[in-house]
Amino acid sequence: MPVETEEPEQAVRVDRPWSTVVWNDPVNLMSYVTYVFQTYFGYPKKKAEKLMLEVHEDGKSTVSHGSREEMERDVQAMHEYGLWATMEKAE
Repeated sequence: MPVETEEPEQAVRVDRPWSTVVWNDPVNLMSYVTYVFQTYFGYPKKKAEKLMLEVHEDGKSTVSHGSREEMERDVQAMHEYGLWATMEKAE
C-alpha cells in the first residue's frame, strides 16, 4: 500500500534560506547602485539595472539569496559601498 505524504503549501529552498534586501535611499545615484550590483555580485548590466529600478521604484529589492553567513557578508559589503541593506529569512 503506498504511503501518502502531504506536500508543503510553499516550498522553501533549504540551501538558500536567507535573502539580502537593498533599500532605497536619497543619497546614492541610480548609476552607482547599478555599478555596485555589477561589481560586487557580477550581475550583467541588464539584471543590475532591473534590480536598481526595483530599489528606486518599489523602495527595495531582493538582490541575493543564500546561507545566513553568505547574506551577512553581502549585507556588510553593501554597507561598505554605502548602500542601505538588510537580510531576512527567505519566504
